[in-house]
Amino acid sequence: MLGNGKVLVAGGYSGTAILASAELYDPAAGTFTATGSMTVARRGLTATLLSNGKVLIAGGTSSGQIEASAELYDPAAGTFTATGSMTVGRYLHTATLLGNGKVLIAGGGYPYTSAELYDPAAGTFTATGSMTERMDSHTATLLGNGKVLMVGGWYITSDNYGEPIETTLASAELFDPVAGTFTATGSMTMARWGHTATLLSNGKVLVAGGENDSGYLASAELYENNPDGGFQP
Repeated sequence: MLGNGKVLVAGGYSGTAILASAELYDPAAGTFTATGSMTVARRGLTATLLSNGKVLIAGGTSSGQIEASAELYDPAAGTFTATGSMTVGRYLHTATLLGNGKVLIAGGGYPYTSAELYDPAAGTFTATGSMTERMDSHTATLLGNGKVLMVGGWYITSDNYGEPIETTLASAELFDPVAGTFTATGSMTMARWGHTATLLSNGKVLVAGGENDSGYLASAELYENNPDGGFQP
């Protein structure tokens, strides 16, 4: 969502190719119109509205490689321009605008526990504290106290024969922008990835859907930001 009320849609996969194209949705007219293309074709990217009105596009995959590159979309000019690159390539990571105007980029890269901060004023990424768990396809939700709740996700390792082992997480953790650290908080009632996490007006976070080893999930639970950091069905 842009400051002018329109919605930027960028990148993705058409079924035959990874896209660099972008377009704008106008809610008043109910129509999509093309805008400038990204400098790199991407899927699995993040798009974050910055305090200055521009949009940070970061990471994703392009032609079989995981991207560390990032770029900025300028709604006034309708163009994308390159900005500083991330410290590692990332795919299916999260990007969260913090209260100080910086953007927390976390997970989805090697090592999966790594995280970094984008500074719009400098146009650079710098490493910050690492997560307590490897995370990919997780969620990140900015809480009312300024911390960021990281929930669930999954990662892949290999057994002794080189066969992939998928691990789905029920764990959650909090990023403290002041300290630059992650700390574990209460775990979900079940492991899930590809879910949603939404901050509610009462300060709780609704975590819904996703999937795990049992298949797709219809269940939901609530996270309450208290000393116990508890999830309730």
